[in-house]
Amino acid sequence: MRRRDFLKWQISGALWLAAGAGLPAGASIFPPLAGEARAASAQSGGSPDIVVAKGSPAAATHACVGMLGGMGRFVKTGQKVVIKPNMSFAADATMGTNTHPEVVAALVRMCRDAGAASVLVLDNPLAPAEQCIERSGVRAACSEFGDIVQAPTAERFYRELEIAGAAQMTANTFLRDALEADVLIAAPTAKSHSSTGVSLGLKGMMGLIRQRGVMHSRYDLDTAIVDLNTRLRAALTVIDGTYVLTTGGPGGPGKVLQENTVIASADPVAADACAVESFEWYGRRFAARQVSHIRLAHERGLGSMDLAARAIARVTL
Repeated sequence: MRRRDFLKWQISGALWLAAGAGLPAGASIFPPLAGEARAASAQSGGSPDIVVAKGSPAAATHACVGMLGGMGRFVKTGQKVVIKPNMSFAADATMGTNTHPEVVAALVRMCRDAGAASVLVLDNPLAPAEQCIERSGVRAACSEFGDIVQAPTAERFYRELEIAGAAQMTANTFLRDALEADVLIAAPTAKSHSSTGVSLGLKGMMGLIRQRGVMHSRYDLDTAIVDLNTRLRAALTVIDGTYVLTTGGPGGPGKVLQENTVIASADPVAADACAVESFEWYGRRFAARQVSHIRLAHERGLGSMDLAARAIARVTL
């Protein structure tokens, strides 16, 4: 990244922090690690590719989206938005299995402020639906916006659809609201997974289909995850790393590290790659290429896992 581009981010970030949403005094922006960020010439002087913010869940979420250009970059007036968090388990955010409710509420508020006609928060839960949306805290956090937090399980909420260009999984049953949305936002928690190593934005799209079992039994799971993401592509990925479930995922219990971090990008592969390399997993560090579905998504052109070639901005609040 050229020095003048980083200085632009420092200035714009400082202005955003000074003006933005009542953030705490003393908030500061610091540069990416040496060699970490390389801005492509086509993006010279623009927004960063990835933002990593440390702070409280809501403030860090606002900072990430703000430094990417604001929610208006992703959501236009009159559009239908679906936000896909993790809320599949009857547990609070400290367990690391569900997205922090303050992250979800912050995203809903920003979408509404950007002029969205409707915003739905959806997940197909693995435990009883009402228990999940209540104990996760997501329903309560979003209650001011109406009955927008839903966990549909009945067949009538889904529609079978072919997946063009799939490598293996050529069809599945998708949540109708997700198919009809103008904008899809992935808002996963960062957690480990017994079958795929980690569960982040790409893996989290499985919560928008009904027939998840076939992805485990009929196909190579990592390949099927990439097939799914060719049909359900998030315009924005916001990864909640407040409480990172580093072992025992996806349902826990396991070792939880309180990282107080949010990672966001318009590139779903880059967001997941950054989360893999930002946190400890199973007591050690991993490279993004070691996660099969991230590597396959990169190879199939869904985004880039090459963090050395991405412009990464970091902010501490």
